[in-house]
Amino acid sequence: MLVTDQLHRTIQVPEHPQRIISLVPSQTELLYDLGLGDRVVGITKFCVHPETWFKTKPRVGGTKKVDLDKVRALKPDLIIGNKEENERKDIHLLEQEFPVWMSDVRDLEGALDMIRRVGELTGTAGKADPLAIRIAQGFEGLTPLAEERSVAYFIWREPYMVAGHGTFVNDMLGRCGLINVFDESDARYPEILPQQLAEADPDIILLSSEPYPFKEIHIQEINLICPGTPVKFVDGECFSWYGSRLLRSPAYFNGLLAGWVV
Repeated sequence: MLVTDQLHRTIQVPEHPQRIISLVPSQTELLYDLGLGDRVVGITKFCVHPETWFKTKPRVGGTKKVDLDKVRALKPDLIIGNKEENERKDIHLLEQEFPVWMSDVRDLEGALDMIRRVGELTGTAGKADPLAIRIAQGFEGLTPLAEERSVAYFIWREPYMVAGHGTFVNDMLGRCGLINVFDESDARYPEILPQQLAEADPDIILLSSEPYPFKEIHIQEINLICPGTPVKFVDGECFSWYGSRLLRSPAYFNGLLAGWVV
């Protein structure tokens, strides 16, 4: 059948694909929750949820470096990737040999659209559509800060990198009543210097649990740049995973924000 992905490309795929490879952790978890089981034959080394799949499914490399030979050995009839998380050159090579469906998720609406489309693509719309509804309802119960606060959301160090414009993280921050101080240019994940952080002077600084493993010592490091500014660890999966993990995000955000109300 012919389907359209979120990059507006038309792809020919089997009506019920039986050998699916997922190149994106959050979408791998979604496939599990859609009940695809043995139909998923390959994942990446970063697809840590569910743990049973992480321990047992064949891995085809990382999100940024796909092993084409391992993909070929698995003989997929569908590969599911993402514009931001996968490298263009890898996708270009893969689509020469296999059907490759790509997502492009920048906000909650895009995530819900992706979930519904993956349901249609895999013949699991009966599970995907109710899942999207439950996620949307959960976000209706999200209570943002009554008084907005400015924030910087760190994803990396050496160099420092933050979530910027047009990212899914940026949308999640906004829904929490947090104004991203680095949502000013077209850079999605800009590298910043300590001086730029000091000049931006956010009310709160967040250190994501992924992809960089921030530790207590990094709070001290950042406090030297912005003395007195609260620096907090946050669950990066709740802010950046745009599949079925979004079921958990509103409750997590509400708990997080409740602790910041003074």
